Amino acid sequence: MSAAPLLILDTNIVLDVFVFNDAEAQPIRDGLAARRLDWIATTPMRIELERVLGYPQIVPRLAFYALSAADVLAHFDAHARLVPVPAKASVTCSDVDDQMFIDLAVAHRCTLLSKDKAVTSMAKRLQALNVRTQKTL
Repeated sequence: MSAAPLLILDTNIVLDVFVFNDAEAQPIRDGLAARRLDWIATTPMRIELERVLGYPQIVPRLAFYALSAADVLAHFDAHARLVPVPAKASVTCSDVDDQMFIDLAVAHRCTLLSKDKAVTSMAKRLQALNVRTQKTL
């Protein structure tokens, strides 16, 4: 186990960090590079990222930034610590694709970085389960 703060990045945050070079994502990039953050993920999260990287609206953005899907997945592999898929949490997200992030955050009682409305709307319920939701660090 790491002494670094434990966090989960949803797929859109991963894109902000490793594709879009979003300025608000710079602290995340820096923290991951310096190993000051402990990003946990599951294999289904990596599979979702791989699927999203093939979306018609994402492929041109990858090309614009001179990246390939393999480049982004290599960043995922270098920085995310894979953990087992947890059991379903006691709270349910309205977006089935986001449930895996909720489940992992609840299981590990850690920070979930997400800009997704379906996730952020659950902030109070998640806080009661010792999960903090944030859009940035």
